[in-house]
Amino acid sequence: MIHANAMDVVTDDVFVALPYLSRHADVFLKVEGLNPAGSIKLKTAVGLVEDAERRGVLSVGVPLIESSSGNLGVALSCICAAKGYDFTCVVDPNTSESSIAHMRALGTEVVVVRKPDTNGGYLNTRIDYIREQLRRRPEMVWLNQYANPANPAAHHDRTARSLLDGLQHIDHLFVGAGSTGTFVGCATYLREHSPHTRIIAVDSVGSVTFGTASGPRRIPGLGASRRPELCRPALAHEVVHVAERDAIRECRRIARNTGLLVGGSTGSVLAAITAYEDRFRGGRPRVAAISPDLGDRYLRTVYDDNWVRAHFGEIGTEDPLVATAER
Repeated sequence: MIHANAMDVVTDDVFVALPYLSRHADVFLKVEGLNPAGSIKLKTAVGLVEDAERRGVLSVGVPLIESSSGNLGVALSCICAAKGYDFTCVVDPNTSESSIAHMRALGTEVVVVRKPDTNGGYLNTRIDYIREQLRRRPEMVWLNQYANPANPAAHHDRTARSLLDGLQHIDHLFVGAGSTGTFVGCATYLREHSPHTRIIAVDSVGSVTFGTASGPRRIPGLGASRRPELCRPALAHEVVHVAERDAIRECRRIARNTGLLVGGSTGSVLAAITAYEDRFRGGRPRVAAISPDLGDRYLRTVYDDNWVRAHFGEIGTEDPLVATAER
C-alpha cells in the first residue's frame, strides 16, 4: 500500500488477544503504536490540525504551539514537518528523552518547563507558558488538546468505530484518561452504537481529573494536575485509579507473556483489568482495552531496573491470581 505522506499511515485495526491476563474474560488489546508517530495521538494531531485548517485559523507561515507530555508533541511534529508549519512544543521533566529527541529531529522547538504547579504536576505550568507566549506573539495558534472538540471527535469517528468493527461485541471497554479525548470520543460513540458496553475510565493515583486528591506522578501519558475542559466524567460507568507501581508491574508482565513492550498508560489499563478479575466470573465477558503507545519511549524508566528501584522499590511480574490463564 502506498500513502501520500506519513501522517496517513494510521494502523487502526490491530488487536492482540491477552489470554494470560484473565481466567474469566476474553481480553483484547487494541494496539495504537504502529504508526510513524508511535502512538494513538497521531489521530488526535491530524484531527486538531485539519480542524484548524478548515476553520481558516491555520495556514503555512502561522506558528503552532501546544502542550504535551510527549506523544502528541511527536505526532504534531510529524505533521508540521510534512506540512511546513513552525511548531513549538511545551513539555516537562517527565517527558522521555527519546520523545524530546524525536521532536527536535523533526524541527520542533521544544521548551521544557521545570516548575511544578500547585497540584504537584506540570500541566498548569505548561499552559501558563503557552498563554504568556500568546500574549507576546498573538499570531501563534494554540490547538489546545484539552478543550478542543476536534480531539474527542477524532476518536469518536476513528478509534471507537474501529474498535467495534474489529471486535463486533464489547462487554467492557477499559480506556485511559489523559487529555480525555480518547475516553470522551470512544465513550460517546459506544453509548450511541453499543449501549450495553460498560465503560471504565482508567486514571493514575495522584491525578485530579476525576476529583481525587493530587499527588506525585512520574510516568507521562495518563492523568493530569488539572481537569481538562473536555472531560465528561458522567460518560464513565466507573473510574479506576491505578498506582504507578501497579502500572509498571503490568508493563513488565505483558512483556514477559507476549513479547510486546507497551507504554505506562497501557500498563495502567491492564492493571485495572486485573483488579476487575473477580467481577468477570460467571459470564466470560468480552473485554477491550486501548494501548496508546509502545514501550520504546519508556526503556529508561518503566523498563529500567535501576530507575524503578530508585522510585518504587522491587516490583515483581507475577501475580498468582492471573499469571496463568485457565481456558
